[in-house]
Amino acid sequence: MTIHWCGTGLSSGPGLRRLIEAGHPVVVWNRTVANAQEAVGDIASDIRAYTLEALTDAIAPGDVAISMLPADNHVPIARACLAKEAHFVSSSYIAPEMRLLDAEFREKGLVSQNEVGLDPGIDHLMAHDLVARYRASRAYDAGNVLSFTSYCGGVPKHANAFRYKFSWAPAGVLKALRSPSRSLRHFSELRVSRPWEAITQYIAPLPQPESFEVYPNRDSYPFIADYRFDPAWKVKDFVRGTIRLNGWAGAWAPIFAEIEALEGASPSQVDAALTARAEALLKENAYAPGEPDRVVLFVALKAEREGKPVFHETWAMDAWGDERGSAMARLVSVPVSLAVESVLNREIPAGVHSAPHDPRLLSAWLGQVQRLAQYMARIDHLA
Repeated sequence: MTIHWCGTGLSSGPGLRRLIEAGHPVVVWNRTVANAQEAVGDIASDIRAYTLEALTDAIAPGDVAISMLPADNHVPIARACLAKEAHFVSSSYIAPEMRLLDAEFREKGLVSQNEVGLDPGIDHLMAHDLVARYRASRAYDAGNVLSFTSYCGGVPKHANAFRYKFSWAPAGVLKALRSPSRSLRHFSELRVSRPWEAITQYIAPLPQPESFEVYPNRDSYPFIADYRFDPAWKVKDFVRGTIRLNGWAGAWAPIFAEIEALEGASPSQVDAALTARAEALLKENAYAPGEPDRVVLFVALKAEREGKPVFHETWAMDAWGDERGSAMARLVSVPVSLAVESVLNREIPAGVHSAPHDPRLLSAWLGQVQRLAQYMARIDHLA
């Protein structure tokens, strides 16, 4: 069973290296072979130029193909896996087109494992763990009022004037700012057209409490069911969002104005404008060689009865770049590698899935993730 790892960009290295070092047969695919050689040429023995046709020809039944390429490549690669009776893994959100392949993956006994990076990925694992702990706790009562928050972000460890440095595709960062969001606040639906319209403060429960700016991201509502909230539960707040350094909104105000000015432009015009702007921003706000990045993630579940908290736990994680490389690369790609091994070990059922909620995998994966961060703890605020 061969592993086909497609894409050797900023967030791929540690997980790819982990699989190769473990002795798995790995073929590395990248559009630019020279870039792949630079990234993993010291350890990878089989590096090839990526095209969908070449990958499809190389896949054999039982293989696993991993897409760390831009999102529009995921579904075509997944379809190639179906055609060749192979499994598929990606760190990205499940697109509607991927969801439509569920029946075919199930029918063929194959796995399409998605949302197993950092966010989405580690945040899902933490959420599943908290919900399971709440259900098993003495505090559990169907009449409790619940609040859930999940905030994640990559930020510079040493703040710059822009309050941000790029640790993943710059154009993707800007395009995400054009996405509306939907979340639940005070029992009411909150719809926001642009992130900067809903920025609030968040005090992170770190050993030294720290204030950040946060905003809701994408559509939080589907995850209420994904995290196995009972439909009868009284949910007051449910927010999945992004975290940024204080001062980020002010520093980015000119960028927000540029994005607003693109309203009414064609998709191709928007893509061209944002790509050009992203390239300029990257030149000014890229990480210097050896400069540490930082990733922070906080997932919390609180239950209240008659206005008083009866359960309140938070997973808190703070990680930064070190001799192992960037924190973002570790926390995105190593969970992907764990998912690949779980697929190979037949620990994940057939079909299209997001991050697992199986207690055994939760425990094993969170234990591995804990080694990747400088600080990671599950905090009981009522202890």
